[in-house]
Amino acid sequence: MTLVHTAHDRAVTTLTLDSPGNRNALSAALVGDLADALTRCGKDGDVRAVVLTHTGNTFSAGADLRDPPHPDALVGLLRQIVELPKPVVARVTGHVRAGGLGLLGACDIAVASLDATFAFTEVRIGVAPAVISLPLLPRTDPRALARYYLTGERFDTTEAVRTGLLTAAGDDVDVTLAPVLDGLRRSSPQGLAETKSLLTAKVLEAFDRDAADLTALSARLFSSAQAREGMTAFLERRDPAWVV
Repeated sequence: MTLVHTAHDRAVTTLTLDSPGNRNALSAALVGDLADALTRCGKDGDVRAVVLTHTGNTFSAGADLRDPPHPDALVGLLRQIVELPKPVVARVTGHVRAGGLGLLGACDIAVASLDATFAFTEVRIGVAPAVISLPLLPRTDPRALARYYLTGERFDTTEAVRTGLLTAAGDDVDVTLAPVLDGLRRSSPQGLAETKSLLTAKVLEAFDRDAADLTALSARLFSSAQAREGMTAFLERRDPAWVV
């Protein structure tokens, strides 16, 4: 059973994350299914743009601690979104945590409903937002990112727009998204591809320069004693030992 469903309407393909059992957490299976779906979109001449959305009240809860993807697979997925020669638009009507924010950072445009919330929770389980920094650091406000990376605090859509994590937010996400999709449908495939290439050049430089180091950092942290304690505490719904 696929964890990513596909629909197509007037040159826009919508990919829907559908793994409600783990709140669309980035499992090895989900990462693989999404990568396959993006590959198909990239090869399909009828696809002008891609919308990435979700079922349930969570866009993505971050890495699946029970079935995490290999860091190389997550790097590959994020790079695939950035390199896809068609705009990728995130449509968020729920909460986004940790690794799920890497998906938002990789997308070209991100729109959310006003009740969405966001948090980089990695520090609270003993790891760091390593791999997802590849698309996020070049695109978001560094002072804001420092605060939310270091504290794990939850923040709202107003703050997410201010920091550059989101493009826009509104009461009705589809009303907010409508002019964006209309603009993409009015744009030529060649124009979109070449313009996206201009916009993503600095992001891809970060991948070329830092991907290997950040992948190694992620692997080292996830195998550490503090991460084991943090992940165990999370699964057991208790505070980890270091909370004071």
